[in-house]
Amino acid sequence: MKLLGHVLVRSALAAALVAAGLAGPAAVRGQADDEAALSAVRAEIEALERRIGQQAAERDANAESLRQTELRIAAVNSELARLRAAALEQQERRETLVDQAGDAQDRLAAEREALARQVRMSYLTGRQELFRLLLSQETPAGLGRMMAWYDYFNRARSGRIAAVSGELARLGQLRAEAAEVETQLGTLRAAEEAELEALDASRAERRAVLARVEASIDAAGDEMARLRSEEERLVDLLASLGEVLAAFPVDAEVPFSDLRGQLSWPVSGRLAADYGQSRGAGDLRWNGVLLDSVSGRPVRALYHGRVAYSDWLPGLGLLVILDHGDGYMSLYGHNDALLKAPGDAVATGEAIAQVGDTGGRAQPSLYFEIRRNGEPVNPHSWISGAPSVN
Repeated sequence: MKLLGHVLVRSALAAALVAAGLAGPAAVRGQADDEAALSAVRAEIEALERRIGQQAAERDANAESLRQTELRIAAVNSELARLRAAALEQQERRETLVDQAGDAQDRLAAEREALARQVRMSYLTGRQELFRLLLSQETPAGLGRMMAWYDYFNRARSGRIAAVSGELARLGQLRAEAAEVETQLGTLRAAEEAELEALDASRAERRAVLARVEASIDAAGDEMARLRSEEERLVDLLASLGEVLAAFPVDAEVPFSDLRGQLSWPVSGRLAADYGQSRGAGDLRWNGVLLDSVSGRPVRALYHGRVAYSDWLPGLGLLVILDHGDGYMSLYGHNDALLKAPGDAVATGEAIAQVGDTGGRAQPSLYFEIRRNGEPVNPHSWISGAPSVN
């Protein structure tokens, strides 16, 4: 690939500059080169995704229809996740404002009470005491001290008045902010209802498409041929991704190969199919594990890496592939929402998708694989303990 060659040339040039001691301006250029390389990788992955979509359309109209429908469902689910997160943030903001308004109301009541006491004291003692002072036989120095005391008293009262005015302004501001947040919450709820209606419509369409797919499979009697074809597409995809990602390797503090037996399952669920088990009457076997789980449950990254693929693939539905470096990749299929885009860096345990039933599953499940240089490896060797069921 010409583009891949240009990226590798740039990387080699950057390494040569660093070795020559030109780390000042070269550091800035190196960062720009990294960003350019990442953009190039993303562009190639997007082109690869478009090619896969086109192949699905050419091979099977029903598969392409399913792809389009499930991608719409994924988009709606992702938007719902965004709306719900925004609504939760606004709800927390509203609760904070209500608490602040309550505190402001309490402070306002206290300031008003203090001001009322000062006014009553001033009324009861102010004029009479000042008249007595003026007619008394006090020395000028004593009279001056008493007048200074009254001046201080009046300034304190003025401060109380200013404090009450300030609390009134703050309370008004808090109430205005709370009203604005309430309006935003209403808008978010309306948007969520619209998205839910769109989701229902897309799911109804998906059921119709799946019925056509199942009918075509029954008519042709080629279930094993379909499974073989889907496996071939996945192998081709992984090989193409390996070529593309060679231009932008993952930088991990601990190599993936050193983590055997230390990682955690990406989601909790019941083990419905295990690595190495037969997939029917033929000689096909499971290359990963299938975990029956709960729809919408977060799917978490097995380990630090970069998103290599985030799109739809026949048989696996909405699929995320993470590149962990050194030829290792992890695969997460049958999702109903994709939370990351190709090229995104992810941390260990970060949510990358949501459990779903795309790709023809009868119930929410996660299909999970680990591969090295395109070859499947037993995930149990890398993960501590059995999957939890909850």
